[in-house]
Amino acid sequence: MKRTQTVEEREREAKRKLQAKKQRLLEELEDTWLPYLTPRDDEFYQQWQLKYPKLILREADSVPAELRLEVQEAFLILHKHGCLFRDLVRIQGKDLLTPVSRILIGHPGCTYKYLNTRLFTVPWPVEGSTIKYTEDEIGFACQTFLKLNAHLQTETIQALEELTSKEKSSDAAMPVYMAPEFPRVGMGPSFDRQDEVDIKSRAAYNVTLLNFMDPQKMSYLKEEPYFGMGKMAVSWHHDDNLVERSAVAVYNHSCEGPEEESDDAPDLEGRDPDTWHVAFKISWDIETPGLAIPLHQGDCYFMLDDLNATHQHCVLAGSQPRFSSTHRVAEVEFEWLRQFWFQGNRYTKCTDWWCEPMAQLEGLWKKMEGVTNAVLREVRKEGVPVEQRKEILTAILATLTTRQNLRKEWYTRCQCRIAQSLSTDQRPECQPYWEKDDPSMLLPFDLTDIISELRGQLLESKP
Repeated sequence: MKRTQTVEEREREAKRKLQAKKQRLLEELEDTWLPYLTPRDDEFYQQWQLKYPKLILREADSVPAELRLEVQEAFLILHKHGCLFRDLVRIQGKDLLTPVSRILIGHPGCTYKYLNTRLFTVPWPVEGSTIKYTEDEIGFACQTFLKLNAHLQTETIQALEELTSKEKSSDAAMPVYMAPEFPRVGMGPSFDRQDEVDIKSRAAYNVTLLNFMDPQKMSYLKEEPYFGMGKMAVSWHHDDNLVERSAVAVYNHSCEGPEEESDDAPDLEGRDPDTWHVAFKISWDIETPGLAIPLHQGDCYFMLDDLNATHQHCVLAGSQPRFSSTHRVAEVEFEWLRQFWFQGNRYTKCTDWWCEPMAQLEGLWKKMEGVTNAVLREVRKEGVPVEQRKEILTAILATLTTRQNLRKEWYTRCQCRIAQSLSTDQRPECQPYWEKDDPSMLLPFDLTDIISELRGQLLESKP
């Protein structure tokens, strides 16, 4: 009988296939670049409307000036207090530090996982929650991003309503580049209650991932590999672990220099390397030109409906520092305990909110160890019917093997060279961890001997 793959094995298999696709695409391109468009190109907006209709841009004036100033101050507060960290992620089996520094803010208890690393929210102050921040300024920053979240939700709902009405009426003439000079349209007569419910759920942002990078302090940034767009701050990707077909909203705050990008600069081909851009392409399509969209202070862009699934995007670095706030509808998942301690004590810089939930979760984990020990005692008893023993052994072997593999993986990641080079407050901790002779633990940390014993029993039980 074929063994069912674990979630981790399925993820690894999917990543192997994705890497193979990428390699084949690069080989097919050889030394040529794929075409891409910027606003300087005559066909830029036409291509946007035809091939990227679920990508929406709102320029800075669409955000109230007072809110823009508060968001700028909030970014600087979090940076001043050292609340943004480069994440230790795993890509193709290697542990790497991201060039971008990040912090996750959102509903209490929410998390967001990317590149095999789970981030935990610094909670924003929603109604009914009690949150203690290490500094009042940090509390102000979290409150500000909650305000920004509400604004972007409103904008997203309106954009989704317009998209739904357009799709139902097949109104091809409706503009999709939603800068302030374009008129907005209502929901239309074909818009119904179910549409409204779906739209609100797909715009129910529960987290924002804040990003910061100063390109001038990065010794090396990857070159964009398909179009020749220049240096990337974030490589081509889909945003993972989001509710299906949910929207993503991104607020941009690039610290622009004294000179703005010139539309008529004769010496520039392609995108201006001093200006931050977000780029989009249709996944694995080498015929449709990509788009590189310049981003300025206060600009927002929205990925609606299934755009995040059908297209990939990357962030192209400018010359000045840049913050962004990326609002998402994150899925609620398991696999928290070791992920939390893998990030050391970084969260205590902002709040002690996670201390109690993690203590409760560790208590539940210890109960699970106790139940596992009780099952092992049962299966070792004399007189257990053969078929019953075989059924128990088969079930427990699968879970124990997965548990052992994950323990080994996290122990190895915590001991890697990069992890050990981090400062004390960021250095990963392998927790829960205990030595073999710890009397308080019912089972050993290393389950190798137990797994070997159970496999032997399973072989003996076969006819």
